[in-house]
Amino acid sequence: MTKLNLERTALVLVDMQNDFLHPEGAYGRNGQACDAIARLPERLAPLAKAMRAAGGWIVSTHFTLVPSKKGAPFISPHLRSLRPFLGAGDFASGSFGHQLIDSLQPADLTVEKIAFSAFYQSRLEWVLSRAGLETLVFGGIVTNGGVASTVRDAHVRDFHNIVLSDGCAAFSKTAHEATIASLSTIAQITTCNEMLSQLKV
Repeated sequence: MTKLNLERTALVLVDMQNDFLHPEGAYGRNGQACDAIARLPERLAPLAKAMRAAGGWIVSTHFTLVPSKKGAPFISPHLRSLRPFLGAGDFASGSFGHQLIDSLQPADLTVEKIAFSAFYQSRLEWVLSRAGLETLVFGGIVTNGGVASTVRDAHVRDFHNIVLSDGCAAFSKTAHEATIASLSTIAQITTCNEMLSQLKV
């Protein structure tokens, strides 16, 4: 791996939010736990700490459900079909569920997203540009959804992208592994420990 300019490098935490991960979050309350996803915080926390200490950035993307006129959130038909339990207050901006989980806080930059890709109709590209960031190291959930879509959009915007193979997870091991393999054509693939070693060089 090429030596990184850490002042221009960010660890991008994709949707590591309480509503996805905390037992009292929207997914936890509705029995949507996944062991592979639950293990991510313990893998990503040491890397986030090292990134801060080395002068890098932490960027957190936050899936957001926008409330409509009467309070019920706007939910796409695709998501409604997959997660019919989602309702008012879930993934609401400013709520406990919407926040980055405690073990990964604080983030230097936080960006709300409304679709798989954190670039879609958001301010992400603008803040990354203003911060002078060139290299993005991706971890989070889910590999075949928010992570893959955001990495691909970062690729077409000419960022140098690194994907943490064990710092991402999906509800299906098969989907995770297939997605990591497909992303290897547009991004470097590494592990959390390999990335930690790079930060200590």
